[in-house]
Amino acid sequence: MVKKLMDKIKEGVSVQEVEDFARKYTTEVFSVLAILVGSISSMYDFFTGARMTIVFFAIGVIVGIFFPAPVEKGLKQFYNFSFKQEKTTQMVLGVVKLVVGLFIPFVLFGFMGLLAGTSYHYYTRHAQIMDENRPSKGRKGASGEEHD
Repeated sequence: MVKKLMDKIKEGVSVQEVEDFARKYTTEVFSVLAILVGSISSMYDFFTGARMTIVFFAIGVIVGIFFPAPVEKGLKQFYNFSFKQEKTTQMVLGVVKLVVGLFIPFVLFGFMGLLAGTSYHYYTRHAQIMDENRPSKGRKGASGEEHD
């Protein structure tokens, strides 16, 4: 698998392969591009500074952690709406995401904060549940006796 990937990197990627990848993962490609554009825009203070971006990201994380159910419901509605659209509309939404990333990146990063907060809540709860379901520390050996 790694050798195949390395050979592919050495050979290069054709334009057709890039187009096929972009068609298959339109939303993801535009999201990555918007985050890159938003990061650069914030970092170099093109329109708004990094302070607002960090604050909105933090607010999004906090809201996502404390109110995971309504945030998750809203995010699912948003993504279901965007995935139900035809490819042209998805591309328009992607361009809008890029524009938002350039001019008002704090909105984009606030949205990313919501995703991060709900993910944090989900994984910490999952870890707590797994820890509660773990057997007690006393293990039985081959002879059936408990070891300390």
